[in-house]
Amino acid sequence: GVKLIHRTKELEEQQAKSRIWNETWLESFFYKPCNSELFVKQSLNMEMSIVMARDAGMDWIIHLDTDELIHPAGAREYSLRQLLSGVPGNVDTVVFPNYESSVERDDVTEPFTEVSMFKKNYDHLLKDVYFGSYKEATRGNPNYFLTYGNGKSAARVQDHLRPNGAHRWHNYMKVPNEIKLDEAAVLHYTYTKFSDLTSRRDRCGCKPTKDDIKRCFMLEFDRAAFIIASTATEEEMLHWYREHVVWTDKELTSKLLRKGILTRIYAPMAIIQGLRESGLFASVIQSAQTTVSKDKSLSSAESSNSSRLDEPGIASSRKIGVKESIVTTGRIMQMTGNFSYGSAIPPVSPPVLHDFALEYNDIKLTAITAASSFPPRVG
Repeated sequence: GVKLIHRTKELEEQQAKSRIWNETWLESFFYKPCNSELFVKQSLNMEMSIVMARDAGMDWIIHLDTDELIHPAGAREYSLRQLLSGVPGNVDTVVFPNYESSVERDDVTEPFTEVSMFKKNYDHLLKDVYFGSYKEATRGNPNYFLTYGNGKSAARVQDHLRPNGAHRWHNYMKVPNEIKLDEAAVLHYTYTKFSDLTSRRDRCGCKPTKDDIKRCFMLEFDRAAFIIASTATEEEMLHWYREHVVWTDKELTSKLLRKGILTRIYAPMAIIQGLRESGLFASVIQSAQTTVSKDKSLSSAESSNSSRLDEPGIASSRKIGVKESIVTTGRIMQMTGNFSYGSAIPPVSPPVLHDFALEYNDIKLTAITAASSFPPRVG
């Protein structure tokens, strides 16, 4: 069931004709190096995938990177299909907050089977727990997470669907009705291998200068990692990696696990191990390596982008006997209220401690103002 679409010259020529280039929501990322270039490519790939999903009769579409997995907690079974089948019919997009990998060794080679510890997203923590442990959890890095913290979303395949950058979906004709899940998450295995330092460096032809890295990278940790990988020796890089990425302090790890900042998730390990024991893992890998599609789907993305889910002969999963479940309302968190879609939503860092200080000061000032309005006590 795995289909690979290689990034050929033909594909790039097709994507060069996309309507996206004539619109404003992604234009701030056009013709810029490294992260912005990747961001545009991801959006163009998502546009093509919408058409493929529609033609295949899919109900939902999700964009993930190769260092990410979906963790469908919150359903009765560990099943993404079951989780999404319980989403109310009036919901267009579902946000999965991301958890970030917290590696405990510097010699990881296969992250999905060797990493079990993750740092929880701000959205899945009490505010006082998050900010109360912020400095310990950050460990001197620029932010609570090494990289992005605004999760990824799934979208219901429907008329006029479009990407809104790599992290969200939007619609040409309406503002999507969006919710955020309070248990399910995207597991982001970021910088899990020491070689990730140099691989990111080698993908970008940027200079290790303050001005150039601002053009190339959106997030502070990526900038710092690029500088180290471009200027340090192998030994210095390893020392930096151990200090900033690897969790070697067992006492701190235990403390943050008790507080719920860190958590253990073994499901990916167990699933892959089960596939291996059954012999299915090898066949999946072989399929991924040998199955190539040169589907010319993008041409239809240039049209009205209307859905075919209900056309004769196009069967959605709901129409072929898939058992549906109802997710309890407590697990469908809240409406996000994030409806500012003037431009594509980039990778965004989690809230910083400064944000909490400003909010606290606002509350304190309001309390003082309210108290001063009462008449003085006599006697």
